[in-house]
Amino acid sequence: MRKLLWVVLVINMLVLLYPSLVSTAETKDRYDYEQTGKAIWDIPTKKPLIALTFDDGPHPIYTEKIMEILDRYDAKATFFVTGEQVEKLPDVVKKAAEHGHEIGNHTYHHVPLLGISKSELRSEIKQTEKLIVEATGVHPRLFRPVAGYYDDVIIETAAEEQYQVIMWSWHQDSRDWANPGVGKIIRNVLPNVHPGDIILFHDAGGKRVQTVQALEVIIPALIEDGYELVTVTDLIKLTNHWTLFEHL
Repeated sequence: MRKLLWVVLVINMLVLLYPSLVSTAETKDRYDYEQTGKAIWDIPTKKPLIALTFDDGPHPIYTEKIMEILDRYDAKATFFVTGEQVEKLPDVVKKAAEHGHEIGNHTYHHVPLLGISKSELRSEIKQTEKLIVEATGVHPRLFRPVAGYYDDVIIETAAEEQYQVIMWSWHQDSRDWANPGVGKIIRNVLPNVHPGDIILFHDAGGKRVQTVQALEVIIPALIEDGYELVTVTDLIKLTNHWTLFEHL
């Protein structure tokens, strides 16, 4: 009996931690989505190119500080913004675009997408798109689902709305969202770097002091190692992987 109760407890914990395990929508293997080009985790290349990405912003303090570091090293990044934050801070998003950074769509409310309908997701995407265009004059082409959760509904709806789904390299979650310490964030990134990586950071969604401090080390270290830090779209363009957009 104790063994059965333990099994039930473990299953419940897994459901809470990994809701995708109980999704009613079909979820293909990563390989299937990559083959169609509808979702990208990283780019296979030997060119020393890396894309830094930042989720959940903009933030009135941390996004500005991150852009200051990027500007100092002439590095570019991609910011996946939420509509709610863009509505509050359109000038920050405008500044990011003017400085050559890319703006991606990260839904309006930053809500979990488990079980979301196409109409609900389409509304989340379109609201945010409208605000990004108003702030920057540029239509976003990249979409990152909240928490990296994906299934057929999310992938197909994004494609129907003319978006390329961008995830991140599985070995390149900086885990800065957990505030594990500056040293830990650095160790989560630098020892695992490969050409074509898409690295996940956050510029909002909590205190990001550790992220800013870690970037003071990570960015110059990557450049010293010969990497060029580019937007996700430039990573795709410079490695001749534009065929990934053919489904749009």
